[in-house]
Amino acid sequence: QVQVVESGGGLVQPGGSLTLSCAAYINMFRIYTMAWYRQAPGNQREPVAHITSAGNTHYADSVKGRFTISRDNAKNTVALQMNSLKPEDTAVYYCNGIPLVSSWGQGTQVTVSS
Repeated sequence: QVQVVESGGGLVQPGGSLTLSCAAYINMFRIYTMAWYRQAPGNQREPVAHITSAGNTHYADSVKGRFTISRDNAKNTVALQMNSLKPEDTAVYYCNGIPLVSSWGQGTQVTVSS
């Protein structure tokens, strides 16, 4: 059962910014580590960033210093602020837990191109 809905993707020029949002329809949202993943064409899905129930964050080396993950436990949402975007950031972005808390949603497409 899909219990996450991602939004906020789009087409942006290199160097631009986007903010992705994830609405999670799960009980006890606040206790789960939540994460953003991405999958580029021909590649496996990979974790990009995660945030623990205590608010501690971790980032893949490829996005460190450019992306910021945050959560709002009152609204059951997770956001990903993406700055200084590069063409290699082009992918479908997904939200889920660690471990998984839902079937995979449809994701949101991010395309970085001039």
